[in-house]
Amino acid sequence: MSKSYLAEHVKGLQPSGIRKFFDLASKMDNVISLGVGEPDFVTPWNVIEASYHSLEQGYTAYTANAGLLELREEISKYLEETFSVSYNPEDQILVTVGASQAIDVALRTIVNRGDEVIVVEPCFVSYGPAIELAGGVPVSVSATAENEFKVTPQQIESAITPKTKAIVICSPNNPTGAVLSKEELTAIATVVEKHDLVVLSDEIYAELAYDGPATSFASIEGMKEHTIVLSGFSKSFAMTGWRLGFATGPTEIMQAMTKIHQYTIMCAPTMAQHGALEALRNGNDSVREMKTSYQQRRNFVVKALNEMGLSCHLPGGAFYVFPSIKATGYSSEEFAQKLLEEERVAVVPGHVFGESGEGYIRCSYATSIKQLDEAMKRISRFVKQNSKV
Repeated sequence: MSKSYLAEHVKGLQPSGIRKFFDLASKMDNVISLGVGEPDFVTPWNVIEASYHSLEQGYTAYTANAGLLELREEISKYLEETFSVSYNPEDQILVTVGASQAIDVALRTIVNRGDEVIVVEPCFVSYGPAIELAGGVPVSVSATAENEFKVTPQQIESAITPKTKAIVICSPNNPTGAVLSKEELTAIATVVEKHDLVVLSDEIYAELAYDGPATSFASIEGMKEHTIVLSGFSKSFAMTGWRLGFATGPTEIMQAMTKIHQYTIMCAPTMAQHGALEALRNGNDSVREMKTSYQQRRNFVVKALNEMGLSCHLPGGAFYVFPSIKATGYSSEEFAQKLLEEERVAVVPGHVFGESGEGYIRCSYATSIKQLDEAMKRISRFVKQNSKV
């Protein structure tokens, strides 16, 4: 090929650092993977059955671009009952192909070329690339272990310039598990209102907060008109492969997002929407059972990591721990690579979640206690044999 046909803004795009280690692990035997953020539970049977039933009834055509109105009504009801925030299902809710598509469409809707978007790191790997693909400029703000990986209003304010358009916040957080309290979010809201910012609030793990439901940023006084809530069914209802999410926000923004969605996707999968409808109506017991199991696993893993000398705070939500590996003398990449090669345990190096993640690794505890027990034994052995300090 005499010339490259790739768009310039795509050439420099790096592949996901999470998938790199997942792909390596998939080619090796006897590997315990603590890498990919995916529930080890199968989707609840009543949800699967509802999807089957919709197919048997012939629901195989497109839905409305924004999704089944019945589903949007149920999402509206669910958000009001669980997070005390209400949205009109007619024009303020969009059903998407996973929360990832919701993030992408939201950014493409609000970002003009050259706009700056503040990203709180460590963060989900797609935020920066999605901002760049929308023509924006990601600006990193680092939440630190000393503050339990919680960003402060002062940090956000110091990063604001005349070009700042929005901020992306994820609580409970991937990869750290940090949960911002209502008081902490209210303090951030003061900065948002002062500078008239848009907040993209990634709440995909909101149901997996261990000290009660997480606070939705949109529920903070005065913030509903500033906020696009991004969520879905993948994590809480163990529906990752169903690829179903949603976004909620002010009418003007949601109508614009729906235009992009209708030209690029048309609508989310119909059978998945019927499954999600059942999940919202009759899935709370399953969510509670899964959350209880995750909490037990969290406690086990945090204790084991601290005992082996890898300092690890107790995360308030999601299903990740983010221990420091600085005491070993290795970089995050070196630690993850050698651990996989020598002990067959796959973790994700912290630097893929932003520069502030260097010196840490992300471990998902969304796997069985038996597997976690063996993984902790292998990591402990590795640390004892390989520490550089």
